[in-house]
Amino acid sequence: MAILLLDILIVLFKSIVAIFEAIYLNFFPPPEESVLGEIALITGTGHGIGRELALQYCAHGATVVGVDINEKGNAETAQLVKERGYTNFHTFTRCDISQRQNVTELGKKVKAKVGDVTIIVNNAGIMPCHPLKNTSEEEIRKIFDVNVFSHFWVLETFLPSMMEKNHGHIVGISSMAGVVGLPNLVPYCASKFAVRGYMEALAEELREDARNSKIKFTSIFPFMVDTGLCKNPKIK
Repeated sequence: MAILLLDILIVLFKSIVAIFEAIYLNFFPPPEESVLGEIALITGTGHGIGRELALQYCAHGATVVGVDINEKGNAETAQLVKERGYTNFHTFTRCDISQRQNVTELGKKVKAKVGDVTIIVNNAGIMPCHPLKNTSEEEIRKIFDVNVFSHFWVLETFLPSMMEKNHGHIVGISSMAGVVGLPNLVPYCASKFAVRGYMEALAEELREDARNSKIKFTSIFPFMVDTGLCKNPKIK
């Protein structure tokens, strides 16, 4: 009983500290971290979030490696970067990151042309929207290949150089569909829950190893974003 009471008091104390910390950081946020000179690999730069991230990273001085299977979309992103006066964007198109061998080959090309990646943004994803009973086996496998397994292949390829230097930042684009289940998005929700889980687990795994303690992790949970994936969205 005494141990239970002590645990409750510790939780209450930590909760109060966390609340005051959140209030303080709301008024006095930490300084933004510079990405000047970093090499950021972003998947899915052919449109939507990936394209906007590419523009923002270029604007802040990072060298951006833009990866997308959509050659036309990625070329349009490259043109937008060029129109804004930046020359630090490198396109790698027709790369199906859901295939492990393709990502391995991509790693060799990026290292030879650009250098060692220090920031990874796993952003690429697909989102078929219909009831599970209307979803084929092929479609389910494709969702997981793109939305989940590609993250593993990208990390397998580019994380080792970060670990050697104990420097890097990994960003996983999950979704609010990775926090709550939504109708007509059953496989998509499952894939985004998976992204959330692997990011949390890998962050904890590397945190426990002092040799990799400076590699940072950020999980993003967007809600409804006008990227073209969500057709005719309706919400109260």
